[in-house]
Amino acid sequence: MTQTDAQRAALAPPNCVTEAIPAGIHAEIMRRLHACAAEHGIRILLAVESGSRAWGFASPNSDYDVRFIYMREPAWYQAVDLEERRDVIEYPIVDEIDLNGWDLRKALRLFWNSNPAYVEWIQSPIIYIEDGALRQLSLQALSQIYAPAKGIYHYLSMAKTNYRGYLRTEMVRLKKYFYVLRPLLAARWIGRYGAAAPIEFARLAPLLGDDAPLNQAVQDLLALKRHTPELGLAPAIPLLNAFIEAELAQGLGARHDKTDAPEVKQALNRIFHAVLQEFPNPQPGVKQT
Repeated sequence: MTQTDAQRAALAPPNCVTEAIPAGIHAEIMRRLHACAAEHGIRILLAVESGSRAWGFASPNSDYDVRFIYMREPAWYQAVDLEERRDVIEYPIVDEIDLNGWDLRKALRLFWNSNPAYVEWIQSPIIYIEDGALRQLSLQALSQIYAPAKGIYHYLSMAKTNYRGYLRTEMVRLKKYFYVLRPLLAARWIGRYGAAAPIEFARLAPLLGDDAPLNQAVQDLLALKRHTPELGLAPAIPLLNAFIEAELAQGLGARHDKTDAPEVKQALNRIFHAVLQEFPNPQPGVKQT
C-alpha cells in the first residue's frame, strides 16, 4: 500500500457497523443524543462510537463510548468572553453508556494540534449522527493538517505507559495487551505511510508481519477478549512482551510543537466557517444510523 492508498482509505466512507451495537442500546444512545441537543440548544454535527467497540476488540460487557462534536448558533462564537465559556458537555456513565462531546471550535483547535482523539473520531466505523459537512471536510484536510511525528510520539507514549503500568509483572490483565498493541501498530502505520492510522485493529494487524506464532498469539487473545465478559489476571505472554519491548526500544523520538503554518490555519478556518454557515438547518443527507 502506498501513502496515496492510505490517504484514500482514510477518506472512504465508513461501514456503519451498527450490528456491533444492540438495537436497544442503539435506540437509547440516539434518545440521549437528541435529549442532549434539546437540553443545551446545540446541533450535533457528528456522533460516533470510540474505544474498544470502534477498535474491534470489545468484550461483551464493554462500555459504549459515545463521542460527539456539536455547534451553537454562530453568534455564540462572537463574544468577548469566548475563551471562558464552557466548550465540553459531559454526562456520567449510566448503564454502560459513556457520552460526552466537544464544541466545534474546541475540536478544530485540537485538530490543529493533531489531537489523536479527534483524528480517530472522524475515522470511526460506527457513526450515530453525521449532520453537515464537518466529518468530510476534516477527512479531506487530514493529510494537510496531521503531523505524523506527533502521531507516532502519542501512540508510542501510550503504549509505553500501558506496558509499564500493566504488563511487566508475572500475572497481568490480558486485555491490556490490546491497549499496547493497537498504539504500537498505529505508530508503525504512521511511520510506514506518513498518514494518520486507521482505528480498527483488523486493519492494523497485518503490520505484525509474517511472524506466524506472533500472529496466532494475537488472534487467540483477540478471540478470547471478544467472547469473555472480563479478562482477568493470567500469566504474561512472553512472545507478546518480547515484541512490545522490541518496538518500544526504538525510542519515542522528538516531540514537535504545533505547526503555525498559515495554510494549516487557513484550512481549519475554512472548515469552521463552512460549518457555521450550515446553522441552523440540517443539511440534505443527514445520516442518523
